[in-house]
Amino acid sequence: MSLHLRPIQFVDTPVGRDGAVARLAGGMLWFAAYEVIEGDARSTVAIADFEQALGGNPRVAALHAAITAPRPALTLGERTLRFDQPLVAGILNVTPDSFSDGGKLENDPAAAAAAGVAMAAAGAALIDIGGESTRPNAPLVWEGDEAKRVVPVIERLAAAGTLVSIDTRKAMVMEGALGAGARIVNDVSALLWDERATGVVAQAGCPVILMHSPDPKKGPHGGGGYGNVLIEVFDWLEARIAAVVAAGIDRSRIMVDPGIGFGKSLADNLALINGLALFHGLGCPIMLGASRKRMIGALSNEAPPAARLGGSLALAMKGVEAGVQLLRVHDVAETVQAIHVWRGLRDQALVGR
Repeated sequence: MSLHLRPIQFVDTPVGRDGAVARLAGGMLWFAAYEVIEGDARSTVAIADFEQALGGNPRVAALHAAITAPRPALTLGERTLRFDQPLVAGILNVTPDSFSDGGKLENDPAAAAAAGVAMAAAGAALIDIGGESTRPNAPLVWEGDEAKRVVPVIERLAAAGTLVSIDTRKAMVMEGALGAGARIVNDVSALLWDERATGVVAQAGCPVILMHSPDPKKGPHGGGGYGNVLIEVFDWLEARIAAVVAAGIDRSRIMVDPGIGFGKSLADNLALINGLALFHGLGCPIMLGASRKRMIGALSNEAPPAARLGGSLALAMKGVEAGVQLLRVHDVAETVQAIHVWRGLRDQALVGR
């Protein structure tokens, strides 16, 4: 039976709480207790009592070390991604059929690149570009066509000094994108859909974002239901991290994404977002991609994607409060503004009341 730790009881400041709180992943959050999950059993252990109560368990010690260790910064050419505070990744789709905003930029690389540069100017640390829709029942795009969509845009963004990740599950597209100047691979199949993908990432030495989906070989929305979605997604990602590290990818260059909306019900998605802090036990930066997702419409009278800003911000800030390091969003300026306000509140709490 596996054991898991979820940081809980977050506090405004660690000042005056020596030994009673722990810092989350080297970031701006401190917590006073763990929820200990072992099978169906759940209990709470205060940080002050942690060593005495659980310190002799190797699994617990490893999870605690992973949860509290600072996440190493990524130096990517002339740019550096630091994970001691939340960052924004702007979504740039160059597809004809994206569920949210596809079609507008598909055949105009210059306009697409300009949109990416504008998102960077609005505060996005990273532009995540994709040439294949991952909405349910979306058609498979031939890798050559996908590459033709993204490579000219990446070349322009890289020339402008913009940091780019490529959102693809195809090795050929990864190769073309990395050659054009992309620095990160973001794969919704966690390098399982294309048998060459792991080798491409390992050889390039680039960072990779591993996203959970139930059955990546069947596509991002395959698979069935869950017994305990939070624990099952954690264990799946833990196994994928171990597998790609064994294949030659440096652990310090791995990020994880729980895959909100991918093969999951509304209840599953809500459980994952409520339990996000558990994923710090993987020891990797966490990306949250909940922007304009279907779950927002399901909770707000079937609001269409373009009318889901409020829900997107609510989910983004829920992620920030759980210590998520990277938010993948459509609405960059609004999300960046929300993070700035949050940061102001955190800074004031740290210097005194």
